[in-house]
Amino acid sequence: MTYTAKSLFPRSAFVGFDQLFDELDAVARHATDNYPPHSILKTSEKDYLIELAVAGFREDELDVTVEDRTLTIRGKHEDRGRTYIHKGISNKKFERKFRLSEYVEVVGANLEDGILAVQLQVVLPEEKQPKKIKINSSETTNDNSSISTPHLLMEEGNQTTN
Repeated sequence: MTYTAKSLFPRSAFVGFDQLFDELDAVARHATDNYPPHSILKTSEKDYLIELAVAGFREDELDVTVEDRTLTIRGKHEDRGRTYIHKGISNKKFERKFRLSEYVEVVGANLEDGILAVQLQVVLPEEKQPKKIKINSSETTNDNSSISTPHLLMEEGNQTTN
């Protein structure tokens, strides 16, 4: 039996989560897809690489697109009029989809030695990037505006009144 988000979690119990359930269902439907074989590598803190084994496909037979945070890679092999005695390298058409996180962008793709490599990078907007707050200072590294330094409680407590 194949489990889907709909069968595991009743929709009536979750209001406003339709898009999340739809995405989980799509993942479950394609969980057994294994063509073409692929690897996902984390090459640095903010960089990823998806490698697909596409032996026999030329660059013009592959299509890489991004739409609505979904990376789609399609391949359609053109018949070259060959007569095979044995055909062990698959050249069937395929469509492989990868759901991207909110801030992940595709920065390039390269086809070399039968491997299609798609480079991804996490690009956080300025307002989402961590800010370094200097201690004993009214400055932050991402903001030039000056805020007055509050008085410490110890300083106020040490004042004597007559």
